[in-house]
Amino acid sequence: LMEATLKNVFKEVYTAKNGDEGVKKFKKLSPNIVVTDIAMPIMDGLDMTKNIKSFSPNTPIIALSAFSEKEKLLKAIDVGIDKYLLKPIDMDDLLCAIKELAKKRIFSVNEAEFGDGLKFNYTTKQLTKNGEEIKLTKKELAFVSLLAQRLGTLVLHEDIKKNVWGTQNVNDAAIRTFIKRIRDKIGHDTIENVSGLGYKMGV
Repeated sequence: LMEATLKNVFKEVYTAKNGDEGVKKFKKLSPNIVVTDIAMPIMDGLDMTKNIKSFSPNTPIIALSAFSEKEKLLKAIDVGIDKYLLKPIDMDDLLCAIKELAKKRIFSVNEAEFGDGLKFNYTTKQLTKNGEEIKLTKKELAFVSLLAQRLGTLVLHEDIKKNVWGTQNVNDAAIRTFIKRIRDKIGHDTIENVSGLGYKMGV
C-alpha cells in the first residue's frame, strides 16, 4: 500500500528488501530522500542510515518504527535520522514529512564543494574555482550539474546521455572527447572514470 501510494505521488520510487540492498541501490540510483523501516533483515534501518550518511550526509532519511522506547529514539538521532514516525503509519503524515524534508534540502544544500577549490551552486548553475567562474558550454554545464548532484556516486553512461544529449544515440568516443574538454577546464583528477559503467565526481 505504501509503495503504491508513493508511486502515485512521486515520479520515481525505488524499493529494497533489506538494509544492505538499500545501501547498494542508494549508491547506484542516488534518490533525493530515503524512507526506511528500522526492523529489516541483514542490516537494520539504523545501520543503513549510518552507512548512507557517512558518504551522503545531506540526504534526508525518514525512519518508520513500532518502537517508541527512548533508547531507539536516541540511537535514531545519533545516526542522523531526520524524521521518526511511529507505526501504524498515516500516509498523509508520511507525505507531509517527505515534502517538508524535500523543501529543507533545497534551501540548505545550495552548493557542492569538490576537487581542488571547486564549487558548484545549484541555484545559479555556476561553477567556480577558488572564487573564479569557469565558463562552460550548455552541455558541459548539464554534465557537471548532474555529477555535482550525486557527488561521490557513480552516474551511469545511460543517465549521462539522457541528461546531457537527450538521447542514447551517442558513441563512447564522443563522450570521452567531451569529458576531456571538461577535465581540461576543471582538472583531470576531478572526474573519475568507472570503466564500462560511467563517471563520478570526487568529493
